[in-house]
Amino acid sequence: MNSDLEERIDTLDLPYRTREDLKASLADRDITEEEFDKILEMIFFEYEKTRIEPCEAVGVVAAQSIGEPGTQMTMRTFHYAGVAEINVTLGLPRLIEIMDARREPSTPTMAVFLLEDWAFNRDRAREVSWQIEAAPLHEFGDITIDMEHMQVFVQLNKQVCDRRRIAVDEIIETAPRKIKEKRHFRDFEVEGDPKKASIVFTPKDRESYQNLFQLAEHVRNVIVQGIDDIERVVVRKEGGEYILYTEGSNLKDVFEVEGVDTTRTRSNNISEIADVLGIEAGRNAIIQEALSTLNEQGIGVDVRHIMLVADMMCMDGEVKQIGRHGIAGEKESVLSRAAFEVTVNHLLDAAIANEVDELNGVTENVIVGQPIQLGTGDVRLIAKRVNLKT
Repeated sequence: MNSDLEERIDTLDLPYRTREDLKASLADRDITEEEFDKILEMIFFEYEKTRIEPCEAVGVVAAQSIGEPGTQMTMRTFHYAGVAEINVTLGLPRLIEIMDARREPSTPTMAVFLLEDWAFNRDRAREVSWQIEAAPLHEFGDITIDMEHMQVFVQLNKQVCDRRRIAVDEIIETAPRKIKEKRHFRDFEVEGDPKKASIVFTPKDRESYQNLFQLAEHVRNVIVQGIDDIERVVVRKEGGEYILYTEGSNLKDVFEVEGVDTTRTRSNNISEIADVLGIEAGRNAIIQEALSTLNEQGIGVDVRHIMLVADMMCMDGEVKQIGRHGIAGEKESVLSRAAFEVTVNHLLDAAIANEVDELNGVTENVIVGQPIQLGTGDVRLIAKRVNLKT
């Protein structure tokens, strides 16, 4: 494609993405001005064909287009190949999670992509995984309960600490602090010896064995390296680069780890994405998650139906569910709200508040048995009064 045509594409009144796709598709082709005009004509013709007619009931069509194929979806959980530990909910349960805008998915996971210096080096990728995966204190040494002196004794293994790139001093400082902050247990005293790589925890109440064993349980399971919410990380090589798959999700803290590519890393927790990256990112996540869930089952749904649903869920600046605690429960029409769930409550509340239903939507007009105000029902014929003079 010559530079004149490229400049002409840049001047076209088309979306940026469309212009870039057009450039890419014509890059290796030698076409004339007449052929280019013909291509443009076909593009605009197809665009006009795909536009929605005025007064089309797009909400009903979108609901049917997603709901009907949804009846064919299976209810299952997907296991990553060769990784029994990480499960991902798919199929109908996952679609319900997305539409219900759950604060926490049943199987939160992340796909953590790495920057170039880390993505093609297994050792460096493994180092990043250690910074992300939650590692409890018992993985770094031996923990024994000294019942004679009423103490919990931790002997750290320096070789393990060196291999996992964490200093003994850091563990001695982190463990007591996290027991107090994260595990909310404060009835103990602590002494650390960096030279001997040991930590001694002593409960304040030395008369109680229950207190001692409770302290020992907190010491064993306190997270001293990694991110608390990430229970497991699996390093897999795909397309020549190493990608980290996690069980658990914490987008904000993962973004702060050195080596993580924040532009490609993604989570399946839509609410978390909206909180960390904003509502537009949340909208894109709804579209991407819903599409991938449907496509994985071999179900093809036009992306515009899902985009409409995502727009409705995010239009107020927060991710709202489709159900009675979200979009359906906030409709202006009394009859439309009552038709969804808890019918009597809606009618009773509306009667007490003296609400009026204007009958503008689809549902309420179907209930009262009159044409909906869309399509042909949107057209009103008014007879013009003519004054006939004899």
